Amino acid sequence: QLQLVESGGGLVQPGGSLRLSCAASGFTLDYYAIGWFRQAPGKEREGISCITNIDDNAYYADSVQGRFTVSRDNAKNTVYLQMNSLKPEDTGVYYCAAKHGMYSACVPQTSYGMEYWGKGTLVTVSS
Repeated sequence: QLQLVESGGGLVQPGGSLRLSCAASGFTLDYYAIGWFRQAPGKEREGISCITNIDDNAYYADSVQGRFTVSRDNAKNTVYLQMNSLKPEDTGVYYCAAKHGMYSACVPQTSYGMEYWGKGTLVTVSS
């Protein structure tokens, strides 16, 4: 069964850090660009980051630039999202998604072409 599973969410205080993982099973991430998305309560889903599978180029939305870092470990078939300096407005359900093909660039704000989605992991930033 082809699936993505996110993990690492939880409750963290403002200014804290979390690392999310996106693990693939049933397929290899070598042939996919990966995007990270989030959906805050009562808001539309927002694309926040993506990473290519050519040269591991990373891109970020302005809302997370400088605070979040995306990386991939193809040997572990996993992509990570390191989140630092978290703010209450970062609260939401975080999803990863995979787009098949070989990409040297990606656009973090779009979900176009994303074929596989995880079920999400909840991040709550609150004191």
